[in-house]
Amino acid sequence: MRAVIQRVSTASVSIHGDMRSAIGNGFLVLLGIETEDTREDAEWLCGKIAQLRVFSDEQGLMNKDVKEVNGDILVVSQFTLHASYKKGNRPSFIKAARPEQAIPLYEYFVACLSEKLGKPVATGIFGADMQVALVNDGPVTIIMDTRNRE
Repeated sequence: MRAVIQRVSTASVSIHGDMRSAIGNGFLVLLGIETEDTREDAEWLCGKIAQLRVFSDEQGLMNKDVKEVNGDILVVSQFTLHASYKKGNRPSFIKAARPEQAIPLYEYFVACLSEKLGKPVATGIFGADMQVALVNDGPVTIIMDTRNRE
């Protein structure tokens, strides 16, 4: 799994002009699922995101996690995070999991993150043509990949 985690002051996702979800302070997580991903990958990634200390404390240092600041999380599926661009100029998405594998893992990831956060996690709709809007706070953007656990 690959995730692009952006600390935001606001984020929203719309589908065909209709607002699906919106959050205030928290994380926008763009999530890509590949064919090799498992529930264990989802659990590891959820744990890392939930405990990611990138919110300011009283001294202005990044020492707080999303739960400590009562932040929200918006998760948007994004298969293009697994683009291969080695040949030519048109990316290949061969590593991206097909919907029959990806949807259950996406739903599991959202449920796991919601449990760790202690409240519902906002989402887009898997596979939909979505318009994502955000105000990146900082900016703070972190990329995590379960194949490269630093």
